[in-house]
Amino acid sequence: MNDKYNPFFDTFSLRSGVQLKNRIVMAPMTNFSSNEDGTVTDSELKYYARRSSGVGMVITACTFVTPNGKGFPGEFAGDSDEMIPSLQRLAATIKEQGAKAVLQIFHAGRMAPETLVPNGDVVSASAIAAEKEGSILPRALTEQEIEAIIHDFGETTRRAIEAGYDGVEIHGANGYLIQQFFSPHSNRREDRWGGSLEKRMAFPLAVVEEVKRVVKEHAKQPFVVGYRFSPEEVETPGIDLDDTLKLVDALAEQNLDYIHVSLMDFWSNPRRRGVDDSKTRIEWIQERVGQRVPVMGVGSIHTADDAMKAMQTGVPLIALGRELIIEPDWVKKVADGRESEIKTTLTKDDQERLVIPDPLWQAIIHTPGWFPVV
Repeated sequence: MNDKYNPFFDTFSLRSGVQLKNRIVMAPMTNFSSNEDGTVTDSELKYYARRSSGVGMVITACTFVTPNGKGFPGEFAGDSDEMIPSLQRLAATIKEQGAKAVLQIFHAGRMAPETLVPNGDVVSASAIAAEKEGSILPRALTEQEIEAIIHDFGETTRRAIEAGYDGVEIHGANGYLIQQFFSPHSNRREDRWGGSLEKRMAFPLAVVEEVKRVVKEHAKQPFVVGYRFSPEEVETPGIDLDDTLKLVDALAEQNLDYIHVSLMDFWSNPRRRGVDDSKTRIEWIQERVGQRVPVMGVGSIHTADDAMKAMQTGVPLIALGRELIIEPDWVKKVADGRESEIKTTLTKDDQERLVIPDPLWQAIIHTPGWFPVV
């Protein structure tokens, strides 16, 4: 192995006591490939097995915590105890390859397609539609329903513990329900769940507290709790980086194992209001809280040199998403000194070789610009 890549292979001890064998993580990515009843398919298990042997940790695609939280066709379920055997199969598949298995838990909120939720009853913090074509007007959740969803995040965490996962990642990013409560665009409430920035933080922090409470009560061994967030929104009003720095300050006080910055490009600059663009978003976040909580970065990291440059920001954990779909042997190739052989593009003949389930493959091939297909 080329010595300059040694830092990838340093072990990393998370606050919970879980130790990662290296600093490379498989990012959570929806694959649209579960069964109609919400159970994990054999093709998904093969897909995860193919990508779990090199990385230190695998964060799964998101699983919904309540029936009205389903965000995608072919998404696997975590909303009832009947799903524990399915969740268990996925955890075991990942762990057999030597990686830690972390279940991403979420609620889609207003981003849920009405065809996927019971009675088409799409809900959010407020009755404000998303600013994208075809968005429907969601119903504002009642206080009682909010409390119930917080409880459901805890219940899905309990199921993750019972299913043998090493942790959960709370999905507070990408415009889904937790972010909808934090956002001034989607949260226009005037009760304890909305209004000021502090009140818009109430739901995200309540979910964190409930997940931690369940872990303390049910986990018999160290169990990871991470939190993923998107640093900015395009909408006006919307989350800006200054808002996010206040959120990560609050998250840094929660004894989390890591915070995960959801970016399409690791090196992206702040979009607007709040802070200047003399530093990238992730550099602002690392500078603000990196000494208090480990930061995980992601986004358009392809080569070993890309990952090395990202680590030089001080961020200790690097997540690879699309790149691990393109190159499942990324970690092994770096370890073997074959980093020059890492593939960064796909061809239309690669599905079988890369063990990619049909629904995900169709999405890759038919979504121009998402993956580099040559």
